[in-house]
Amino acid sequence: MTSQRADYDNPWKEALSLYFQPFMAFFFPEIEANINWSRGYEFLDKEFQQVVRDAEMGRREADKLVKVWRGDGSEIWVLIHVEIQSQASSNFAERMYVYNYRIFDMYRRSVVSLAVLADDQDSWRPDRYHNELWGCRVEFLFPAVKLLDYQGRSERSADNNPFAVIVAAHLTTQQTNQDPNRRYQGKLRIAKSLYQRGYSRQDILELFRLIDWMMTLPESIESEFKQEIRNFEEDLQMPYVTSVERLARQEGVLQQKREDVIEVLEVRFEALPNELIERINQIEDLELLKTLHRQAITIGSVADFQGLIEA
Repeated sequence: MTSQRADYDNPWKEALSLYFQPFMAFFFPEIEANINWSRGYEFLDKEFQQVVRDAEMGRREADKLVKVWRGDGSEIWVLIHVEIQSQASSNFAERMYVYNYRIFDMYRRSVVSLAVLADDQDSWRPDRYHNELWGCRVEFLFPAVKLLDYQGRSERSADNNPFAVIVAAHLTTQQTNQDPNRRYQGKLRIAKSLYQRGYSRQDILELFRLIDWMMTLPESIESEFKQEIRNFEEDLQMPYVTSVERLARQEGVLQQKREDVIEVLEVRFEALPNELIERINQIEDLELLKTLHRQAITIGSVADFQGLIEA
């Protein structure tokens, strides 16, 4: 069987943006209970990318830096680090330490670093960084959770936390890398569970989009999956698939426009930096893509275009 390549990064990044409080409640409930959610929270994506660049540790797509308020009224910044590598990383704990102290050094704020380990090696469970020489000692401990430990909980339909679905989709995708038929059955089971967990219509649409994004199927059975969901919805008299398919068509339009922008730039400037292509492929605003398409035709250089996106 052909391996089904999964996109873990972007669905996780999107899920964190959509459901940050449920994320904290699902994985770190004791911390979630000590956050004053009535004060709101703020994602500091640009600030975190600066930290990553300065630390020279490589770009991490699913990482998040979030500013929240503690229950006692004081401000704290929380680093959420989602590890999406399929293999253990020897420098992961060091990276957590470096990011933590870099954020503190730049902003002089308390920083809490949290890790979600999404690999498939049960024995790999880093939760600390240690370094010692000649009486000088550094020991950094950070809370970490392992997705493999959530296998049972994530499948229970009674759990209506959105991350019960995200984790189930992640683990099932991981386990069916070489078996598209098993992935089809798992995706069907998870998609149907959306209607049984008590989610709102909007949450069903969002979560369907995320699991569809992560749990890719061969075209030969993808159409069967959509038809099965359509039949299931008709039985429940809940016609949400129409909306899902409309979202899929909208995504198709977005992807076409992204490709148009990239094609113009490649015709004019030949090879493009991978980072620029990734940034273009992450743009969800159709009007912005239309504007960038027009500007790609006349702009003077790739560097000028990169500056345009980062502005």
